[in-house]
Amino acid sequence: MTVQRITRPYLQQAIRRNLPLIVVGGVILVAVVLVISGRWRRGAVVLGGAALLTSALRLTTPVERIGVLAVRSRVFDTVSLAMVGSVIVWIALSIDPLGTD
Repeated sequence: MTVQRITRPYLQQAIRRNLPLIVVGGVILVAVVLVISGRWRRGAVVLGGAALLTSALRLTTPVERIGVLAVRSRVFDTVSLAMVGSVIVWIALSIDPLGTD
């Protein structure tokens, strides 16, 4: 059994190809960390921002580079993600904090 070594150019190419997914995943990770640390409103705003970011990336990034962020047509993905992100941000900002973040 041979172990194939991952070369640096291959790794760089893989990162470049999946950069939109990596960026959105990083923003979602930040949102989860905020929610776990008790900053649920900020986490919800960041999560809504991740959906809005995904919508913008889906609108502007070519299909061959967007990867698994493309689910349906470009218009459907963009509009639905923008609506979901906007609703999440609106709800997170409009709920009375009751002394919390």
